[in-house]
Amino acid sequence: MPVDPMLSQYSDLLFKGALTVYVLAMAFYAVEYVTSRARERAVAAEAAPEPAAVAAVSATGGTGTADLGTVSEENADVPPPPVKAPKPFRSRADRFGRMGVSLTILAVLLHLGSIALRGLAAGRWPLGNMYEFTSAVCFAAMVAWLVALQRTSKRTRGLRKLGVFVLVPVLILMFLAGTVLYAQAAPVVPALQSYWLAVHVTTVTLASGLFFVPGVASILYLMKRSGKPAGFVAKLPDADVLDRLAYRVTVVAFPMYTFAVIAGAIWAEAAWGRFWGWDPKETVAFVAWVIYAAYLHARATAGWRHVGAAWINILGLAAIIFNLFFINMVVAGLHSYAGLG
Repeated sequence: MPVDPMLSQYSDLLFKGALTVYVLAMAFYAVEYVTSRARERAVAAEAAPEPAAVAAVSATGGTGTADLGTVSEENADVPPPPVKAPKPFRSRADRFGRMGVSLTILAVLLHLGSIALRGLAAGRWPLGNMYEFTSAVCFAAMVAWLVALQRTSKRTRGLRKLGVFVLVPVLILMFLAGTVLYAQAAPVVPALQSYWLAVHVTTVTLASGLFFVPGVASILYLMKRSGKPAGFVAKLPDADVLDRLAYRVTVVAFPMYTFAVIAGAIWAEAAWGRFWGWDPKETVAFVAWVIYAAYLHARATAGWRHVGAAWINILGLAAIIFNLFFINMVVAGLHSYAGLG
């Protein structure tokens, strides 16, 4: 199927638009993070009783009632006027954080449009080279981040401030994808013209993107536990909130990654006549799987479930990044010709 250059151009424009909006979202998240201390003080002041109310209670002997003898009989049955509930206080930091989330949603929609138009332009599943794969990994990471925010409870409201830290690696990867890794839309080589491209590579993409969120959370968790640098970590959510976020996202991503490894083995048997050949990419993918399995095991092991497990989770993210880039671009192997995950 011939490539549609117009759709390919629109895809590139949407990619650049998504990158720009992500940068703006990160700026808004950064403003919220920097000014979060002022927001917390304002919320505490709002929750405290007003001095006038305290004085009124003191004047009535602590009963909170006025002199009932002055109420006339004809007004005794008149209900009191309704009291309007005060509007919830929203500081400037809170407004910036909300705008950051809105911009993130807009950027994700632009990003999705870029991926969809790339597939339509090339007439295939849009995961045929490193540019497309890296873009899709970043998309999956941002969707996972938005889902984590959507499921935020009262105990984990501070998670929104982490948006700046989630966006830093995403923006770095997207910049590399749009410059160093960029490739024109084109058909894939015959070995990749299989429905397993959609099955195997898509699940690898989703799992890899999801692993970015717990990796960042574990790094921040260790910094919060150490208390250094003090001014920086003071504004982070509680350590148990970060630890819980890392665990919950990993629990979702690990089965997907397991299925991706199995699907890759089935595809390898159909394409190369063997399920497993210890190709460099296969080997590192298996190592990453073992690391994340060890992380989940450590979470259930006394003495390892917190700090030790966090270090294992970070090691797993390092293995994922190493497999995505170094193995694809430096080490020669059966997967090198396409730069695929």
